[in-house]
Amino acid sequence: MILVTGATGLVGSHLLIQLLQKHETVKALYRDQNKIEAVKNVFQFKKKQAYFDKIEWILGDLCDIPSLEAAFQNVSEVYHCAALISFDPKDEEKLRKTNIEGTANIVNCCIDFNVDKLCYVSSIAALGDPKEALTITEETEWNPEKQHSDYAISKYGAEMEVWRGHYEGVQVVIVNPGVIFGYGFPNQGSSILFHKIKKGITFYTKGITGIIAVEDVVRCMHTLMNANKTGERYILVAENQTYEKVFYWIADSLQLKRPFIFANKTLTNIAWKMDWLLSKWTGRNRKFTKDMAIASHNKNEYNTSKIKEILPHPFIEMKAYLDVLSKQFQ
Repeated sequence: MILVTGATGLVGSHLLIQLLQKHETVKALYRDQNKIEAVKNVFQFKKKQAYFDKIEWILGDLCDIPSLEAAFQNVSEVYHCAALISFDPKDEEKLRKTNIEGTANIVNCCIDFNVDKLCYVSSIAALGDPKEALTITEETEWNPEKQHSDYAISKYGAEMEVWRGHYEGVQVVIVNPGVIFGYGFPNQGSSILFHKIKKGITFYTKGITGIIAVEDVVRCMHTLMNANKTGERYILVAENQTYEKVFYWIADSLQLKRPFIFANKTLTNIAWKMDWLLSKWTGRNRKFTKDMAIASHNKNEYNTSKIKEILPHPFIEMKAYLDVLSKQFQ
């Protein structure tokens, strides 16, 4: 029996399809009944409706240990996809509680219930800091003296909990995906970029990051769980691309005007400060933070040779993928 946490999110929902197609028996952890409908929509889009009824849904919360203990009954493998993603400084405590404490609870249950193997979905945000122009690998060292977002710190802390589980006898693999694109959740995550382009965003930066399709992420996860690999982490990035190019691709796919104003560091510095002031005056959530401004100019490139040694297939080409994905926003 396999347990999937975060089953009502982008990675979790697509992972359910991947597992059920392989005739696995799956439990799916959820907190909100209403979010299950979004998962059903993903199955319908993928024309896999027949598999949906095979899911055993379990009501639970990462920070509610009794609910986790109930979910872990007869479980041999765990895919831990649940996480809070936020770059708003006011969410620091929530990030630590959900991502670090929640992962610690999952690891403890894996130990207590003798789970065979755990796959943890981390992030490229939790990887180390490159020196000069070097590409980032799984071995690049984390620099605690460098400024990191609260989200990055929480994912790094969660990885430390997973390594603790490994030292206590649990087989583990960690995946560090880049920015994940995929169908089914148009109002959150990377899909927000499509909305920004539709609203006529005019600014772009030339920072570089890693991007990947959700289908590739879940295929990698399943491959690693079935491989004779433990105590390893893997960068999952299909392409290293500039924000400028990704914005252009999305605009072209939506047949809209491309962003045309280059936002240098001075401009983004002004922007996050203005956003801070507006949030103070209106009480709304932050939309553009200092951490986001810094990240928009970072030119981080990721080396994926480690995962490519294991994968039997190439990554999905992202320009064409975004073109198809854009249809849900037209």
